[in-house]
Amino acid sequence: MYPEELVLPMKAELTDKGFADLRTPQEVAEAIGKSGTTLVVVNSVCGCAAGAARPGVVFSLTGDKKPDNLVTVFAGFDKDAVAEARRFMAPFPPSSPSVALFKDGELVHMLERHHIEGNPAGAIAANLQAAYDEYC
Repeated sequence: MYPEELVLPMKAELTDKGFADLRTPQEVAEAIGKSGTTLVVVNSVCGCAAGAARPGVVFSLTGDKKPDNLVTVFAGFDKDAVAEARRFMAPFPPSSPSVALFKDGELVHMLERHHIEGNPAGAIAANLQAAYDEYC
């Protein structure tokens, strides 16, 4: 488990932009089960989370279409919440960072670490905006 003083500023990069910080399996299940669209970000301390995932996700929200609900869990910190989020992301293997879009509780779009790592934030944003155009 990562220390809180390391994780909190990384969480704030999303929570300061309107993402709900989910810390329990119950919160995750309730968020994903909401009607409409829900974006779930599995946040991480790694460099690709800092350089591409978090900035890309934030930039993706500047378009006309956006998810109804924005939530995040933190790998290596909110262990039970992350496990619950990953349960909903099956059949995709555990990956952090990762980004999932749900519509009415159904997984409709997934970005795994290998889609994020090595790509610029703008490419992540464009990928997500295309999904928002289709599902939001």
